[in-house]
Amino acid sequence: MAGTSTVTLRIWRGDATGGGFEDHEVEVSSGEVVLDVLHRIQATQAPDLAVRWNCKAGRCGSCSAEVNGMPRLTCMTRMNILDQTEPITVAPMRTFPIIKDLVTNVSFNYEMAKRVPAFQPKPKPPEGYRMAQQDIERVQEFRKCIECFLCQNVCHVIRDHEENKPQFAGPRLFIRYAELEMHPLDTGDRRELLQAQMGLGLCNITKCCSEVCPEEIHITDNGIIPLKERVVDRRYDPIAWLGRKIKMRRSGRAE
Repeated sequence: MAGTSTVTLRIWRGDATGGGFEDHEVEVSSGEVVLDVLHRIQATQAPDLAVRWNCKAGRCGSCSAEVNGMPRLTCMTRMNILDQTEPITVAPMRTFPIIKDLVTNVSFNYEMAKRVPAFQPKPKPPEGYRMAQQDIERVQEFRKCIECFLCQNVCHVIRDHEENKPQFAGPRLFIRYAELEMHPLDTGDRRELLQAQMGLGLCNITKCCSEVCPEEIHITDNGIIPLKERVVDRRYDPIAWLGRKIKMRRSGRAE
């Protein structure tokens, strides 16, 4: 058939008890993505292959995997950008527990999301809210997140240190905190929570999270670093410290 070639996909098969890679030779047509080929293998060779997906349009974030060792959305990874003369490896995200084959348990992310304090808007004035356009644009970038969790997958703080998970929110949740902290109408202050319980200080800003984001969100530069600056200002800025002291003394409280 014109426009087709035969490639080998080396797919990780197994579950929480263990597993390994299996080779599948399959025909690939021009313009196809990795997810297309996984579906063909599922339909013709391995009907029990577990693959998580939903939209096949790069909007749901469900089909995250590691293709040739690089975290990617399989629905947005075209076969023609990969070296088809060598086996193409497809493996599950390494940071999260394996359920079966390419499907991992990402519930950690949702548990951490439950710990994010809700949006706390200031009371609505009679004339309605007023916001500057640049302030809206600043937080709008973070709302592009499709929760593919590729950023969480490459973050070495949790990828290489399972013990950090209970007290480290990770890049996906840090941009959620940033979205709230930078919102012009929000009145909440989550800086102490970020430092004391969410592990913001553990991030050493390697920017690996930004590099794999399919939405090209500048997670580190526009989210994590400004959050770190806010935490430092609160803790170590002498004027801010003095202001808190005066405020607490007036209210009869000790810091």
